[in-house]
This record gives sequence, structure tokens and C-alpha cells, in this order.
Amino acid sequence: MPIITMVALSAGLLTATAPTAHAAVGATLPFTSVEAESATTTGTRIGPDHTQGTLASEASGRQAVRLDAGRRVEFTVPRAANAVNVAYSVPDGQSGTLNVYVNGTRLAKTLPVTSKYSYIDTSWIPGARTHHFFDNARLLLGQNVQAGDKVAFEAAGAQVTVDVADFEQVAAAAGQPAGSVSVTSKGADPTGNGDSTQAFRDAISAAQGGVVWIPPGDYRLTSALSGVQNVTLQGAGSWHSVVHSSRFIDQAGSSGGVHIKDFAVVGEVTERVDSNPDNFVNGSLGRGSSVSGMWLQHLKVGLWLMGDNDNLVVENNRFLDMTADGLNLNGNARGVRVRNNFLRNQGDDALAMWSLYAPDTNSSFENNTISQPNLANGIAIYGGTDIAVKNNLVSDTNALGSGIAISNQKFLDPFSPLAGTITVDGNTLVRTGAMNPNWNHPMGALRVDSYDSAINATVTITNTTITDSPYSAFEFVSGGGQGYPVRNVTVDGATVRNTGTVVVQAEAQGAATFRNVTATGVGAAGVYNCPYPANSGTFALTDGGGNSGWSTTWSDCSTWPQPGQGNPDPDPDRNLAKGRPATATGSQDVYTPGKAVDGDANSYWESTNNAFPQSWTVDLGSVEAVRRLVLKLPPSSAWGARTQTLTVLGSTDNTTYTTVVGAQGYRFDPATGNTATVSLPSGPGLRYLRLSVSANTGWPAGQFSEVEAYQTS
Repeated sequence: MPIITMVALSAGLLTATAPTAHAAVGATLPFTSVEAESATTTGTRIGPDHTQGTLASEASGRQAVRLDAGRRVEFTVPRAANAVNVAYSVPDGQSGTLNVYVNGTRLAKTLPVTSKYSYIDTSWIPGARTHHFFDNARLLLGQNVQAGDKVAFEAAGAQVTVDVADFEQVAAAAGQPAGSVSVTSKGADPTGNGDSTQAFRDAISAAQGGVVWIPPGDYRLTSALSGVQNVTLQGAGSWHSVVHSSRFIDQAGSSGGVHIKDFAVVGEVTERVDSNPDNFVNGSLGRGSSVSGMWLQHLKVGLWLMGDNDNLVVENNRFLDMTADGLNLNGNARGVRVRNNFLRNQGDDALAMWSLYAPDTNSSFENNTISQPNLANGIAIYGGTDIAVKNNLVSDTNALGSGIAISNQKFLDPFSPLAGTITVDGNTLVRTGAMNPNWNHPMGALRVDSYDSAINATVTITNTTITDSPYSAFEFVSGGGQGYPVRNVTVDGATVRNTGTVVVQAEAQGAATFRNVTATGVGAAGVYNCPYPANSGTFALTDGGGNSGWSTTWSDCSTWPQPGQGNPDPDPDRNLAKGRPATATGSQDVYTPGKAVDGDANSYWESTNNAFPQSWTVDLGSVEAVRRLVLKLPPSSAWGARTQTLTVLGSTDNTTYTTVVGAQGYRFDPATGNTATVSLPSGPGLRYLRLSVSANTGWPAGQFSEVEAYQTS
């Protein structure tokens, strides 16, 4: 049968999308999810809400169902299943149960629920609040249910908020491979009562070059395994073989050939302590290794990979309820493939590459499904060379993050910035992007960020779908506030639906080319193009053709568009040039072009000295009917009177300029405020205003403290 991808496009609506000529998006999963808000309930639906710190903001679809004791939610089973996993939340400090009903009959089994692994505080992370409200709990039903059957959950002992239920047909436990070494033969206790750490170590030592078998059961490890190399660790299936350990493998190096598959590792991590290696894998598995078919839960990080992990493959795994990252390639990763994984409720970046100490190179995140990272990004690429992010489905990011971030944020040194070609292709982002409380403005669904250095790599963003972003679709920013440029970006082939504010949020200097980008349901305007910090430079958007639905520009850089606000009617008497990006043919020392549009008459632009003619240009953001210019120099009497000879030119595309007012001398005299007014004739309008200065009787350079442009004459 053809692969279908389940995409939660709106609360309670699951849409099945058949593959097109482009590869299917997201992971092929063994379960089908149903949102609680689409089910029948005697409880209370909460949300939608995108506000950081609220329960609904962390829920799938930004909605869930709250059940007081005795209240229930009933799901219609979407497929044949014998098991269910429920994402839920209970109030801090409480525990309870969910009674389970199948077609009206209560099961003897109950599903325990607890706040033990939730409500994480990371006060050392600026902008973070208490988060990680949800958890996951699973249950083998003990019977088969069919599509159309009813499975209900009833709260007992505590208020329970139910978010989503995953229905799955779990295969029977696999049998022991011939020639393998069973951990039970070395004394491991499958009841979970005894400490099986030494038995696992002994089995690994005995099985070098072969397979360590983990039979069905629960195994408790009290310390991490190390020296793991040239061995396969294999279980009977992730629902059958369960290892209870908060630190499964911790080793700085390995000769490789490690294959870990088909069991669960469930930790007891209840707080995030970054100095503790509370991870499924911490360090290196060595080259040619693999991790597949694993269920990883209640750890700090799934895989924190350092050292030699060349050609590692991580596929077909589930990462649930980590207090930090799901997986982080922490430098030196070469040829690593992370594909077809499911990640829900991560406490930091769900998938990250961080090129610390050495670059991650030729590595990729492909066909992964990521839901509800509740702090930071769905996918983050921090530096690296020739990286690919393809065909991933990311939904419901929360605080301090985007769906996908391509960034030169280094955190620590030595760091290897983005280089080569960064390929971002075929990804779908649903309800991604968030308000950043540190910036006091939003982060887009897909963010390109020259945080600590200029982006000079070639960044190609193709075949992207962005749906229901609460704020913007594409953001270009220098998030560290230093104004580093973002260059060499192409966005080709994107569908944007129902973005809350704008399609493009441009805050850095630099440039990007857009082709075949179509937008519908734009909340405020097509483009927000205002430098951050102010006067740091211009971002040029090149129209490569085929774009539609986002031609307007947000008119007021002094305010942030709010979701669904629409572009306000501009003040006809406003200064069109204030705060807009400005450039010049040259500048003297600290007297940069932006000083002429910063609203401060005491600061000023001064061109390169003794090099007439010199020009100064401002991008007004959209074509405007400019009728009057007010030119200023600092009002101090220390500035002697002078005459500057200048020509006014205009352009709509920053390529072809026409003369608006020919060369004339304009007198600046501190006795009359050191200002000069230039009247412009009526005409077709201009977006780029240029002043070309050919002489100055007071100093051998062009000088302006403010250039003000008005529509009124």
C-alpha cells in the first residue's frame, strides 16, 4: 500500500496526504495519533493558546482536554491496534490514574499518570520559564481493537489533561537470535528487582563480534556501560524488552561497529542538570554504528554524540520526554544519517547539529517527525559543512525556537560556522515559531540566523510548506544583536498558509532570492523589512518570479505586527525614512549611513573625505510618493554654516536610478536650525532615495545628521 503521512493541520483534524513527486514528509510511523480535542468528552477543551507558560501552548495542536476526576474522553480507534500511548499532564506534585474502557467495558489494567517527570525549571537559560508540562504513558490493552471501536480514558485520583492518543498494533516479542549471548545467562534479572549492570557488561564482553540478547522483561542498571564496541545489543521489541537506566552508554571513544536495536531505555531523569551525562548514549559509538527501533524516554538527552561517530545511522526510533535535546551531533560528525525517527516533548532542540571543536560534515536529518519541543527548536543546525535537512515534519514549537533554525550561534569556542552548501528541502512546518522574550519579538517558522558571525555558506531552502505559523514564515536575523549579514540564501518553492503576521521577517543585512513562493491567509503584511539592531544594514529581497500573495510591506518599523492585525493605515505625515536601512558609497570612521535615519539630529553620517562625489541611499521599504525632504546637520553652533551641492535620485528596484531633482546647492546655517528643505515633483514614486553630494563648502565630504522624507509637500 502507498505510504501516507498524517499531518495535524488543525486541531482535531488529521489529513492523510498521499506522496507526490516529492518524497513523503516526516517519518513512516507504526502508530496513528488522534487528538483529544477531536474526541468525545465529558471534560473541558482547553486552547488554542500560543502563550509561553500555558498548558495549551505545549499541547499538540495547541489544544487538549482537561478531565476532572470521573470525567472521560473517548477516542474512536483509527486502525487495528492492541496498544496505546497517551500524552497527558497532571498538576505539579500530583499523581493519579486513567481508567481504561474498551467499547464501554472497563479494563482491569489502569494507566498510571504522574507529574514526576514534568515541570522543568532552567533558570540559567535566559527567557525560559517552567515548561515540559506533558508526559507520555503506554499500555498494552491485552486485546485487539479494530478501526471504529471506542477506547475511553477516565481520570481518577487527580485532574488529568489528555492531549493525544497513539494507537498501535504491537508485534509479538521476537525470539532470541542463534548464537547470541543472553544477558540472563550472565545473571541479569528480568523482573527489575536486581541490579543487572554487571550481567550486561559480562554479556557484552562474551559476545564480541556477535549479539547480546535482551529477552522480554525489565532490567535495572545502576551505572553506565563503557567499552562498548564491535557488538550488537538487541531486544525482543521496544514494548517487550525494557532497560531502566538514566545513563546507558557513557564512553569517550569506541572502535565502532556498535548496533543497538529493538528495546526500550527508560530513565528516571526528573530535572535537567547539564553537567550530568544522563543520556542514553553520551560520547561515541564509533564509526559504522547504528541505533534503530529504540524507545527512549525520561532521559536528559537521547544521544549526545562526540568524537568519532562516522557514518552512524540513527533510524526508526522514538524519543519521548527528554528534559533537553533528543539528539545532538556535538561536532566532528561525518556522514551521519538521522532518519525516520519520532520525537515528542523534548526540552530543548529536538534534533541538533552543533559544530563545536570540529565541524559536523556531510550529515543529514531526513524524514523525521517532531512534535512539541517545548524549549528551543524542532531542528537546529549550529554551524557545519555541507549539511542537509530534508523531508521532516515539525509541529508545535514553543518558547525560544523555530521549526527549523539554520544558525551561526556558537555558544562556545572553538566553533565552526556554516560552510559549503546547507540544503533545506521538502520540510513541512505546522504551528512553528514562537515569541522570544529575550528579543521581545517573534521567531519565524524557519529561521536563518547570523547570530555570532556572518552566514557565507550557500543556503538553499526548497519545497517548503509552512502552515499556521503564529508569527512569520521565514526569518532572517542576526540574533546576537551584532548585525552580521545573512548572504547567499535562495528560497525556491514554498507554500505558506495562514501565517499570523508576515511571510518574510527580515532583520539582518544581506540578501535572499525568492522564487515560486505562494502565500494565502497572511495575517499582517507580506514583508517586515526592518534592521535589527537599527541601522545595521539593508536586507535585499530579490524577486525570482512565481511569487504571489505577499507583495505588501509592513509600514512602521517602530511597531511589531501582531497576529491577524493587518497592515495599519500609515500616518500621512510620518517620516518615511526614519529607521529604514541606509547605505553609502563610503563613511568616515564611526559616522555610518544609519546615523542619518536614527531620529537623532546630533549624530550624523559623513562620507569618505576628499572623494567627491559621494552618495547616500535609504530603502523606504515600498514605493512611496515622496514630495518633500528635510535635510539636517547637527544644530550645535559649533557647526559653521555651509552649502552642500547635491542631486536627488530615485529607484524602484535599487538598480535603475533616475534624477528627481538636479544638482543644486542647499544652505545649512545653525542660526536657522541647520536644516534645508528639498521639494520633489509629482511622479511615479520611488522606493530607494539617493542623495549624491558633489560639493560641501564646510568640509570635504557629504554630511547629514537626518534625512527625512515626507509624502506631504
